[in-house]
Amino acid sequence: MIIVQNILKYDKQKDTALTIGTFDGVHIGHRMILNRLISHTKDTELKSTLLTFFPHPRIVLQKDSDIKLLTTIDEKTKILESLGLDILIVHPFTKEFSRLSAIEFVRDLLVNKLQAKKIVIGYDHRFGRNRNANINDLIGYGTTFGFEVDEIPAQEIDEISVSSTKIRRALEDGDVATANSYLGYPYMLTGIVTKGKGIGRQLNFPTANLFIEESYKLIPKNGVYIVNATINNKVVSGMMNIGYNPTVNGLQNQPGGRQGKIEVHFFNFNQDLYDQTIQVNILHRIRDEHKFDSVEALKKQLEKDRETSISFLSD
Repeated sequence: MIIVQNILKYDKQKDTALTIGTFDGVHIGHRMILNRLISHTKDTELKSTLLTFFPHPRIVLQKDSDIKLLTTIDEKTKILESLGLDILIVHPFTKEFSRLSAIEFVRDLLVNKLQAKKIVIGYDHRFGRNRNANINDLIGYGTTFGFEVDEIPAQEIDEISVSSTKIRRALEDGDVATANSYLGYPYMLTGIVTKGKGIGRQLNFPTANLFIEESYKLIPKNGVYIVNATINNKVVSGMMNIGYNPTVNGLQNQPGGRQGKIEVHFFNFNQDLYDQTIQVNILHRIRDEHKFDSVEALKKQLEKDRETSISFLSD
């Protein structure tokens, strides 16, 4: 897959079959669009192309927006590449860019820069300054500039009935099962393993402390989760705590910032992961985080969590 940062840097090669959008999470609804897009390039010279934007338009246009995203740019890129997309263009979204008129957007970027011959888009897509142009306008521009529009009708989109907003709400509520079913894959957290205070090791549950650099990444509800990760080409299972590590008889980790610490205990694993970047896949939520009366009570709960996790993973 060819990755281009900024549409203005795109080097014209072949005509494209194109879709447009933020595609946050690349969920099952997005995949329906992408599969349809890619199908249009079979037995043709067209290149399947996604024009996406970063930062998210709501972050730029709504000053009070506190939106968190399901995927970082790197995570989104990895997923899109696995689907067989030919070209990914990540264009910087700015207030100036948002002021492009509909015809400027279509003529100057989609036609002149991307050489779009087919555009696959949902029935409710809006574009141009103040989002004042719709699918009918796009079809009209297609007649003028020589591209076809493949409109995905309401009934097809409604059949899936999934949106990035619904997934965000599910994760914020700790409903991993619903989020994962809408995503079509386990929700992931990607970060660098940093040194902690070693409290997990004192309890015989050593943990990898995960630092996520992207402040816009959505962190699920605090609690304990069953997870896995691929480390050195091997899938390793474990359990993860998101939260503030409540005090237990003086044992306390420091809060990790916007949503506490993210600590992963891997089963049957004893390798040094410091400074490595790992992707943790969230499979299931076990329980809320809560305070314990003693270290012994905490250890018993961790042992119970491990048993619960191993039982879940063996089913």
